[in-house]
Amino acid sequence: MPDHPGEVALVAVRDEPLSVDEVLGAVRHPRCGGVALFVGVVRDHDHGDDVTGLDYSAHPSAEPTMREVCEEVLAGSDALRVAAVHRTGRLEIGDLAVVVAAAAPHRGQAFDACRAVIDTLKARTPIWKQQHLGDGSDEWVGLP
Repeated sequence: MPDHPGEVALVAVRDEPLSVDEVLGAVRHPRCGGVALFVGVVRDHDHGDDVTGLDYSAHPSAEPTMREVCEEVLAGSDALRVAAVHRTGRLEIGDLAVVVAAAAPHRGQAFDACRAVIDTLKARTPIWKQQHLGDGSDEWVGLP
């Protein structure tokens, strides 16, 4: 574990397009030689069904939950900075849905922290998606 505190550099839930450059810039640090990035992109299928787009909805506690997750990952890792931004609203195929980054002194530490952030965010953050399917139907994913 680091002998210095890490920093949650950026956490946001937004209804506007996301920027990979913004998230990468937020985690850059002169002591970090490794930066890992995860970008979640809207795909055109799910479980064998065609997907034409989706809508993300977030509970008001989504952003504070994301910050809590980032703080927990920092406390249990060697990362110095982490950031996470999630999109809400209508998204089309190819749009960025979530961008997460972690910076650490070494690449393995950055990969581990980045994976911990996205996996924990997916499990705990109250954000739900309504997938619009090719047959005209829709389905909700991630509801409690």
